[in-house]
Amino acid sequence: MTDTASGKIPVTVLTGYLGAGKTTLLNRILTEDHGKRYAVIVNEFGEIGIDNDLVVGADEDVFEMNNGCVCCTVRGDLIRVVAGLMKRQRPGKPAFDAIIVETTGLADPGPVAQTFFVDEDVKAKTQLDSVTALVDAKHVMARLDDSKEAREQVAFADRIILNKVDLASDIELAEVERRLRKLNPLAPITRAERADVPLDQVLGLGGFDLERILDINPQFANPAHGEEGHVHDEHCGHDHDHDAHSAGPRGHAHEDDIKGVSLSLDRPMDGTKFTAWLDRLLGEQGQNILRAKGIIDVAGEDRRLVFQAVHMILEGELQKPWGSIERRWSRAVFIGRDLDEAALTAGFEACAA
Repeated sequence: MTDTASGKIPVTVLTGYLGAGKTTLLNRILTEDHGKRYAVIVNEFGEIGIDNDLVVGADEDVFEMNNGCVCCTVRGDLIRVVAGLMKRQRPGKPAFDAIIVETTGLADPGPVAQTFFVDEDVKAKTQLDSVTALVDAKHVMARLDDSKEAREQVAFADRIILNKVDLASDIELAEVERRLRKLNPLAPITRAERADVPLDQVLGLGGFDLERILDINPQFANPAHGEEGHVHDEHCGHDHDHDAHSAGPRGHAHEDDIKGVSLSLDRPMDGTKFTAWLDRLLGEQGQNILRAKGIIDVAGEDRRLVFQAVHMILEGELQKPWGSIERRWSRAVFIGRDLDEAALTAGFEACAA
């Protein structure tokens, strides 16, 4: 599980609204005999209810479980807690296979994710692996209607665990998944009962690995509205069938303030123009852009430009060359609040070489 190439310990940020099943999942990680050493950082034991049997002497900060896992609280600064965990390293061997940060009550996972990009010491020893959101199939629609935090958690995720599916009908589940995909077209959705999801679908996803952006899910390849080959499906805003039977007038719950906007262009991009546009966009609207990812065909460059952003923090690099018979085209997805799709499309297309 440790990123052997870099020797860095992968960090998974686990989000989800109260009652979504995070506690069940965390208790499993902390007690199951999986042969790994995980460190689970939780906000407040009282709030999440880690089994009291597990937690002996709750006035301490760190609890060692009998399977070698460790549970600790974030009472202060996340950076300090991670640094403390790192001190438990044995020479030449990582202290943990992975670190899981549970963000109960924290609205937007963005600041937690940013910690792993911004602090040099933390960055030297750990690598943000992914953000996983647990949602409760039965109650998520109401949560999304009334909670900005719930919408942000879904929009930010690399993987969504749709939990308690045994409590909802097939029709309800289809409706829930359609709405989740509108909020976040990038994250695969895994169905689960009682948070019983294989740990390899939560850990080791490489959601923040620039290399992995190349295998963004197939929806990413659906050309934009008005372009040849665009498929009107549940991922796009033209879901007439769905609009017809969604409750209430347009502008009701289903028109969430957060959405994913997919952009694509079949002509090569001017690298300088594109970088300037992206920098300006993140500078002006970074607070509202939760996540962005893209693969860009830069004119005169054999390698593809791959980028991702978390709010205003941007990373990008030129990566492996395009294949000789591969379709060279640029595509990007922006997920955020109150995004102006027409302006984004115009800005993106204006970067053509």
